[in-house]
Amino acid sequence: MRLLVATTNRGKLIEIRAVLAGLGIAIESLDRYPEVTEAEEHGTTFAENARAKATHYSHQTGQLAVAEDSGLEVDALDGAPGVLSARFNGHSYPDKFAEINRQLSAKGVDGSAARFVCALAVADDQQVLFEATGVVEGAIIREPAGAGGFGYDPIFFYPPYGRTLAEVSAEEKAAVSHRGQAFRELRSYLQTRL
Repeated sequence: MRLLVATTNRGKLIEIRAVLAGLGIAIESLDRYPEVTEAEEHGTTFAENARAKATHYSHQTGQLAVAEDSGLEVDALDGAPGVLSARFNGHSYPDKFAEINRQLSAKGVDGSAARFVCALAVADDQQVLFEATGVVEGAIIREPAGAGGFGYDPIFFYPPYGRTLAEVSAEEKAAVSHRGQAFRELRSYLQTRL
């Protein structure tokens, strides 16, 4: 079986490959299909965007495709940045962190409960075959900490570990992360198809 993991984000690919390792599935990324047009993300939820991307990339490549949409929801910011997490305030994560801090200050709060959400969808052409969602609860801290992980991990404090997700090992992160949860569900689904 071949599975297109519809991302070019190397950090995500490393996490996903680790969860799906040992299944005997040939995993491809979008790097293999440079001619494919980028999927549009107009959904208002992570699940809508995951479905749109999975069906788009499966249809364009003729491959079974899994796509995910994920991001950070900050309670004190009414769930922002949410589905706009990747496009929130430019490309630099230090700039994104500064904007979150600015908005928290404008609301008169020092930190906030927050969560990472990952929704994934598997599609065969235009048909969605499987969906899963993973959520990890935590809190936003003002000063980034840790050099591991990627994205918002340095400002996402995970209380059971007493550290940010950028301060934990890849194995510790995978055990609790939103993406790890969703892709472990996918792993179980794929095992039934092999």
